[in-house]
Amino acid sequence: MSPPPPAHAGPAPLADEAVLVGRLKAGDRAAFAELVGRHGGALLRLASTFVKDRSVAEEVVQDAWLAALDGLDAFEARSSLRTWLFSILANKARNRAVREGRSLPFSALGAAGGDGEAAVDPARFHADGHWLEATAAWSVEDPERLAGGAETRAAIERAIAALPEAQRAVVTLRDVEGLEAEEICNLLGLTLTNQRVLLHRARTRLRQALAEFMDGAR
Repeated sequence: MSPPPPAHAGPAPLADEAVLVGRLKAGDRAAFAELVGRHGGALLRLASTFVKDRSVAEEVVQDAWLAALDGLDAFEARSSLRTWLFSILANKARNRAVREGRSLPFSALGAAGGDGEAAVDPARFHADGHWLEATAAWSVEDPERLAGGAETRAAIERAIAALPEAQRAVVTLRDVEGLEAEEICNLLGLTLTNQRVLLHRARTRLRQALAEFMDGAR
């Protein structure tokens, strides 16, 4: 079972989104406040996968909002409004990372061994690949109970924050924000193969973190 991600609003219905875009293009300030309310948290989470410092991530988000407002007339709904905002944010974040000397692309990190350590400490396995010590069994009630707990969500968020950069970006976009694999590849400049490798590694680390949390909570 994959660990439960932090809650998010999810994409708006297309008809509702079209109305919102129309209001935005007409200069409706309340519509912009609504847009920020819908997507501000997601943009900050994505920015934080590129830059660790929260204040810098917030600056990147502000730059993305300004760019979105400037480019709103060019939005043609070929993608969802959220995906369009994510693409603007990703470009701004990449530019900021380059200025700070962190210009290694995500595409260089997805190959086997390319993003550093193994997903789980090899010392925890037998030579045949089985766990040395099985994690505690889950009862039927455990996943639902844990998913709803503030402490569990905080533990998962800490585990996501501790992931290597590329893994953190992919699992945030896929499991937290709900983007499709192709959208993620376009945003991060990844191949589908690299995206799958990074997502598998991230999910494995998060499952391990959740198992350790459950063991400690019993």
